[in-house]
Amino acid sequence: MTPKQIVSELDRYIVGQFNAKKAVAIALRNRYRRSQLPLADREEITPKNIIMKGPTGVGKTEIARRLAKLVKAPFLKVEATKYTEVGYVGRDVESMIRDLVEVSIRLVKDERYKEVESRAFERAVDRVADLLMKQSKELPEGITKVAVIDEVSKHNLDQMQVEIAVADTPKPVEIQPGAGEINLGSIFGDIMPKKMKKRTVSVEEALRILSAEESEKLIDLDSVESEALKRAENDGVIFIDEMDKIAGKSSQNGPDVSREGVQRDILPIVEGCTVSTKYGNIKTDYILFIASGAFHVSKVSDLIPELQGRFPVLVELDSLGVDDFIKILTEPENAITEQYKKLLAVDNIELSFTDDGIAEIANVAFDQNNTLEDIGARRLQSIMEHIVEDISYDIGEDGESKHVVIDREYVLENFRTESRNLKKYVL
Repeated sequence: MTPKQIVSELDRYIVGQFNAKKAVAIALRNRYRRSQLPLADREEITPKNIIMKGPTGVGKTEIARRLAKLVKAPFLKVEATKYTEVGYVGRDVESMIRDLVEVSIRLVKDERYKEVESRAFERAVDRVADLLMKQSKELPEGITKVAVIDEVSKHNLDQMQVEIAVADTPKPVEIQPGAGEINLGSIFGDIMPKKMKKRTVSVEEALRILSAEESEKLIDLDSVESEALKRAENDGVIFIDEMDKIAGKSSQNGPDVSREGVQRDILPIVEGCTVSTKYGNIKTDYILFIASGAFHVSKVSDLIPELQGRFPVLVELDSLGVDDFIKILTEPENAITEQYKKLLAVDNIELSFTDDGIAEIANVAFDQNNTLEDIGARRLQSIMEHIVEDISYDIGEDGESKHVVIDREYVLENFRTESRNLKKYVL
């Protein structure tokens, strides 16, 4: 996708914030440009990492979420506050690279599964047909296996029950809170035969389970792991949220004791180092890092200078105004007004919003963000929930249809100054 196409796709879900969308789109396109260069040139070009600075609720995380669906590349979103300095109990920063590799493994596996999907399904149908011929008394007497295969493949026997043997995989055990896991059952997995257990399931469920089993047999796991490592190294994107929470100098005691230590641990990961994973070593030199934070209390300049230098692109996101709120309520494909319309339509309630009603909701959101706490577009969710609270509660048991119009008067009635309950906003 070209940068303009990426921005256009993000525009479908996120209002405004053109500069942030543009920076991200250029960074993603540069991954493609680099991949087209000769190997010698490719080695010299590293990603230009990005810091997105802006108040909460203006679209930083949403940009990350939508990017994850857009890019056909390993994408991981993490929160900086989950990591601790080496020596403290908790997750070390290298675990984000291991998590990215796991995402890449799943991505490549899904692609390979699609390639062998039809063959795996045929094998699963054959196995289910064999089981039905042996186990089911519901099949007509004298029916042939070919006929059963035909019925199973057309999903005509989905509701019949069949007993299958599946691998009994023990759950992994956590070594320590927040750290890695170990699967005790897999330690001797290559030496001892797999333990199996019997399950009685529908034919539909049996087809799903056995198709997955057959897919595993048809793909080359070694090539999957090799391709996944290569993609994570060259196309991986890691979005580090809440970066502002680890900014600032460390105190010698209290909960923030390891903040600067986390920054120093992140530094070599962003600079470029080699991290060992269970699938092999991975270099982090060419992974794109996008950091974000509100930076209300701390500033970007409070990050250690070495780390600032590794995020050369700084993008500031704008606070949201009344016009932005109106667009958020009406323009995106997943607009919150559309969500409530679909939800209440389940109970035969037709919800409609007038233009002046939408404008008044936007005014209330802007007013509350200014007088209480600025939580950006998230304020719209609390306001909308308050507006439709009585409508959602007061539904007829007989499924009687109802039409409710949300206009300016309706919104004002719910948010008159004297009736506004400020206690719910006070912690």
